[in-house]
Amino acid sequence: MLLAVTSAFLGSCTDHDLPDSTRFSLNTQSVAEWKGFLKTGYFNNGTIKVESDDIKVENGKVAGGSFKIPVSSIINLNLPTEQIKEQLVHHLQSPDFFNMALHPDVTYEILNVSPYSGTEEGVVAGANYLVNGSLTILGKKNPVSFPAKIVVAGDLLSVEANVKFDRTKWGITYASDPELAPENYIEPLIEVHLQLSASKK
Repeated sequence: MLLAVTSAFLGSCTDHDLPDSTRFSLNTQSVAEWKGFLKTGYFNNGTIKVESDDIKVENGKVAGGSFKIPVSSIINLNLPTEQIKEQLVHHLQSPDFFNMALHPDVTYEILNVSPYSGTEEGVVAGANYLVNGSLTILGKKNPVSFPAKIVVAGDLLSVEANVKFDRTKWGITYASDPELAPENYIEPLIEVHLQLSASKK
């Protein structure tokens, strides 16, 4: 889950070095939609909040920063009753998965953003930048890159991206034994659809 992910955006220069640097804050509508799959193809899906108050834009382009994803904000959308939804959410927040008690946030730090013109399968329509950065889960950091559609228009900023990451690289190995029956095996890849909007601070 990100995701799911995407982030306060961090830069390599100070504000007095960057007279054209502007800070943006993510709005409350910013969200990551997540999907987790069994080997059978069945999946659970839901949402999780994305927060940041320090997105840096220089000369009309995102230049760096980071955002955080509070594990406490996980919501399931597809299960039939509120009780079953809560059971799944509590399991995702447990030590089997994201261990919310010790690691309340997933974070993504942007290292650099470069122009993108590829056409890979699964990339959001209109993707114009490649975002390179590091995703931290359970206190472990790994590189994660993804194409994104980023639009800066005056005081507003929007980001949309599809992101996939292998949860086992961060030590989340629950139900990932290949010997498990397909209905019990949870695929390592988590799919995340980022939909972020921000306003100038």
